[in-house]
Amino acid sequence: MIEKGIENKTASITMLLAVSPACPRKCSCDLAHSRVQCFRVGEIPKEITSTTHSIYITHSKIKQLQIADLYRMPALEEFVLACSGTESVETNTFKTLEALRTLELWKNKLRHIPTSLPANLEVLKLGDNLISVLHESDFEGLKKLRVLDIQSNFILALSFHTFSSLSSLQSLTLDGNNMESVSGPFHLPNLKYLSMENNKLQSFSVSFFTPLQNLLFLNLNGNLLTNIPSDLPKFLQSLKIERNQLKMLRFGDMKQLANLSELCLSENQLSSVDGLQFLSSLTRLELAGNKLQIIPLRLPATLQKIDCSNNLIEKIKAEEFQHLQGLKHLFLDNNILATFEDGALQKCTLLSNLALEKNLLSSIPLRLPQMLARLDLKGNSIQRIKEQELTNLRHLQVLNLRNNKLSTLNYSLLKYLPRLRYLYLDGNPWNCTCDLLRTRRVLLAKGTDVKGGQCTSPAESQGESWMSSKRILHLCIHNNLYSVEEGKEMGKKANIDDPSNLRVNMDDYYDYEID
Repeated sequence: MIEKGIENKTASITMLLAVSPACPRKCSCDLAHSRVQCFRVGEIPKEITSTTHSIYITHSKIKQLQIADLYRMPALEEFVLACSGTESVETNTFKTLEALRTLELWKNKLRHIPTSLPANLEVLKLGDNLISVLHESDFEGLKKLRVLDIQSNFILALSFHTFSSLSSLQSLTLDGNNMESVSGPFHLPNLKYLSMENNKLQSFSVSFFTPLQNLLFLNLNGNLLTNIPSDLPKFLQSLKIERNQLKMLRFGDMKQLANLSELCLSENQLSSVDGLQFLSSLTRLELAGNKLQIIPLRLPATLQKIDCSNNLIEKIKAEEFQHLQGLKHLFLDNNILATFEDGALQKCTLLSNLALEKNLLSSIPLRLPQMLARLDLKGNSIQRIKEQELTNLRHLQVLNLRNNKLSTLNYSLLKYLPRLRYLYLDGNPWNCTCDLLRTRRVLLAKGTDVKGGQCTSPAESQGESWMSSKRILHLCIHNNLYSVEEGKEMGKKANIDDPSNLRVNMDDYYDYEID
C-alpha cells in the first residue's frame, strides 16, 4: 500500500511538471501558489501563465507598461512593478483585471495616476514617483480601496475632495511631497491612519479634522506647524508632531483626547507643556529635544515611557513622579541635571530603564526603584560610589559609568549588584592600585562583561587596563599585596545569587545604544 501511494504521488508530480510551462528567464516561480518574481528584465515576460495570481518585478528596465503586457491574465490578484524606470502606463492597462486587489508601482517615474483602475482594487501604492497633481477622476469607482500610498511625489497642494469616492479608505500616506497646503472637505468616513510627514504644512483650517471621527493614527512629523491642530478626533490613539515649530502646549489643545495613548512632540521649541493630565489613556510621551526646564506637571498616571532627553532640566523633584507607579522607561539624558532629590523615583516600582547620561550629577541618586535593570550615568561628574547608592539595585543588569571621575571601585560594593552583567568603565581616571585587583576578581567570578578600565595612575601603569593587565597582577602578587586565593574567596562571597539567574531580561526592554 505504501509503495503504491508513493508511485501515485510520483506520477502526479511527473504529470504536473509535464504540463507546467518553464519559468521565464530571470524569474523564479512558485507554481503551487501561482506566484512569479522577476529581477532585471526588459519587459513583462510573455511566458507568465494566465493562471498566475501574483507578479513581482523589481530593478528592471520597463519604460512603458502596455495593455498587451497583462490582458491575458484574468486571475491576477497582485501586481508589483518597482524600481524599474517606468514612465507611463497605457490607458486601460488594468481595466479588465477584475481580480486585481493589490497594485504597487513604487520607485518609478510615473507623472500621473494610471487610468481606469479596476473596481475591486483594495491596495494602491505609488510612492517615489513624479506625480504632481491628483484629480478626482483618478480614483473614480474605487469604492473598495482600503490603502492609498502616494508618498515622495511632488504634490504641493491638495484638496481632500479629490478622494471623495474612496468611501472604504482606511489608510492614506502623503509623506514627503513638500505639500504647502491641504484643504477639505473630507468624505472619508472609514479613515483610520493618516500620515503627512515631511511636508511644509504650516497650519490647518478650523475644523479640518472634525469629519474624521474614526481616525486613530495621525502623523504630522517634519512640518512647519506652530500649534497643535484644533478639533482633533476624540478617538485618536496616536499623535505624532515631532520636528515642527511648536512653542507651547495648552489645555485647550488636548482636552478632548481622552483615548490618546501615544503623544510624540520631540524636536520642537516647547518651553512649557500643560493639559497632559486630561490624557487619561496616555502610555508614551516623547518630549526630547525641546526647551523644557522642568518635568511637565500633573502627568497622567497611565504613563509607561517618558522621554525628556535633550532639554534644559536642572532638577528632579519627588513630587513629579509620586503617582507614576506604572512607569517603566525614563530618559533624562543630555540635560543639565545637578540635583536629584532622594527617593524621587521610589514610587515608580516598575521602572526598569533609567537614562541619566551627560548631565551634571556628582553622585548616583538615592533609593532608586528595586526593579531597575539598566542605569546609564555616562558623562557625569561622579567621583565616588557609595554603599547607600547601590543597596536597592539587586536587579540591575547594565551599569554605564563611562566618562565620569572615578578613580577607584571598592569590591565590597559589588555584593549589592548580584545580577550585574554589563559594566562600562571607559573614560575614568583609574588609580590602578592592588585594591582594584580585588574588584577585578569579583567581577570575573560574577561573569560580568566589563568594558574599559584604563589606568591613569601610577605613571608606570598608564594606559593599561586593570581588568586585563597581567603586569599589574604579577606586580601585586610579587609584592605579597594580593593573592589568587584571596580573589577567589572574594568572588565566592560576592556571588550571592544562583548564577543561573544572572541573565539579562530582554522582555519589555529598551535597548538604547551605549557608545
